[in-house]
Amino acid sequence: KHEHTRTDKEEERAEHIEVIGAHTGPVFLMMRDQAVIKSAMERCTSAKPEYDFVHDYGVRHTLWKLDDPDAIMKLEASFKSVDSLYIADGHHRAASAARVARMRKQKNPGHTGNEEYNFFLSVVFPVSELRILNYNRMVRDLRGLSETDFLAGIGRVFDVGPHPAGPFQPKAIHEFGMFLGNAWRVLRAKRGTFDPEDPIGVLDVSILQNNLLGPVLGIADPRTDKRIEFIGGIRGLEALEKPVRAGSAAVAFSLFPTAIEQLLAVADAGNVMPPKSTWFEPKLRSGLIVHLF
Repeated sequence: KHEHTRTDKEEERAEHIEVIGAHTGPVFLMMRDQAVIKSAMERCTSAKPEYDFVHDYGVRHTLWKLDDPDAIMKLEASFKSVDSLYIADGHHRAASAARVARMRKQKNPGHTGNEEYNFFLSVVFPVSELRILNYNRMVRDLRGLSETDFLAGIGRVFDVGPHPAGPFQPKAIHEFGMFLGNAWRVLRAKRGTFDPEDPIGVLDVSILQNNLLGPVLGIADPRTDKRIEFIGGIRGLEALEKPVRAGSAAVAFSLFPTAIEQLLAVADAGNVMPPKSTWFEPKLRSGLIVHLF
């Protein structure tokens, strides 16, 4: 894992799993590329898919069923060489599934470990077939600061410049877009405001949190603070502009996407990233496959 979970979300999902007696969406896992597994996937997906459809949001889903015993046995053997699977998306689903398994184990005097509640639904992608989009931030208010005082505060740790050309999507690490007062600005983290040797501190989500969201806007814990909202990059920069223009938010920030290798390094070291550091694509639709207890 590379993120902590929120207790309220974990409890909510666990209740959903317990009530319906099923997992309705997969935990999104990834692994470093394995040539043998990739070759097996390519052979399987060269055949006609079991399902092929486009759902409401215009995303096409194709699903193949691997039912050749020999192919399954070879694929299982290949996975034995995979030493780690990483949660790309689904920390709460995994934690909730584990919570339900513990609860059901306590209630089942004949527990063997083979019951369906001991397993959860997952999908595994090789990292070469994934991409991480930016996970942007929006804040409801300026903590009582005037726009002038706010800009003065962040100017001590960021170089701030105008961006009259319109919405700004960062092109490099340590670069941020900021929409404030119906205008876009470019922020660049100043040298000395973060430790380039710290695998967590060097992340853009950490730089923004440690140097701006926390000290300037008073958002000490972004996991629980109701003043901050996280906007997936798939929604575009318009999703940042609209609430600020409408007055329901005061400022919004666009970020450069976290690199997959950064995430793998953090997870391998047993560390965790700040919440909502990554937005992975592609996402599978919940309910496409259901794991019944």
